[in-house]
Amino acid sequence: MATTTNDGTELYFETFGSADDPTVLLVNGLGSQMINWEPDFCRRFVDRGYQVVVYDNRDVGLSGKTPGTPPNVLALMDNFRSGTPATGTPYTLTDMAEDGLAVLDAVGAERAHIAGMSMGGMIVQRMALHRPDRVASMTSIMSTTGAPGVGAATSEAAATLVTPAPEDREGYIAHTMESRRIIDGSHHSPDYWRQHAGRTYDRMFHPIGPAFQIAAIAADGNRTEELASMTVPSLVIHGRMDPLITLSGGEATAAAIPDAELLVIDEMGHDLPPEIWDEVVAAMIGLFDRAGG
Repeated sequence: MATTTNDGTELYFETFGSADDPTVLLVNGLGSQMINWEPDFCRRFVDRGYQVVVYDNRDVGLSGKTPGTPPNVLALMDNFRSGTPATGTPYTLTDMAEDGLAVLDAVGAERAHIAGMSMGGMIVQRMALHRPDRVASMTSIMSTTGAPGVGAATSEAAATLVTPAPEDREGYIAHTMESRRIIDGSHHSPDYWRQHAGRTYDRMFHPIGPAFQIAAIAADGNRTEELASMTVPSLVIHGRMDPLITLSGGEATAAAIPDAELLVIDEMGHDLPPEIWDEVVAAMIGLFDRAGG
């Protein structure tokens, strides 16, 4: 458990395994804390000889929070859908990519295998484009390119992004469970999400944080042309059942990145349940091996 800073923003991180081993950096999605990367998932990489690093993105968990009034989420979503990048946002996905690099600096990792879920996938795409010298391989999970219409959410799933969570603990838990019912795949577990939502609320409840992160996504725009220049060995993982970032988002990402591998998991939604960990970890280790470590 430790902290570092990037451009004045404090970043909280934790590590699993030995610093002498190659590093895997795992990056979270919109509004999610680093505890979304379950310790048992992380230890599967440790058991294969890797150090795993997880951290809270800015505006979530125990990392720093942006002061001031949050942006208008509905307007930002309109920007994203229209393909017109938002301007004047407090920070960008490139800034969030720099956060991840600052965490790597803090653990002494010159290069790392990087993987991100959802918004985290967008962040690791930016990291690989911005600093390919720091990236051994890139895995984009349940994410997209930022192109308008690609990976478009169903109306029910989109509503989970813009419906505010109640501020009381039980209301928050119920809200989370209903959101997960909508966006999870066939391995959805109400009991798991009841327990996880309670842990999340108790660790840090910061309901305005996701609005700032959505602003960073909206400011980034369409990465498709830039992804065509990517030189980092890449894997794209997506769920066929994902209603929040639908399968076309993963397909477009894999098509945009030269020589990227695409793994589609039939029973996966916008989630990473234990039932698919073996398949996901095996695919990622295979990428690490092809990338040279």
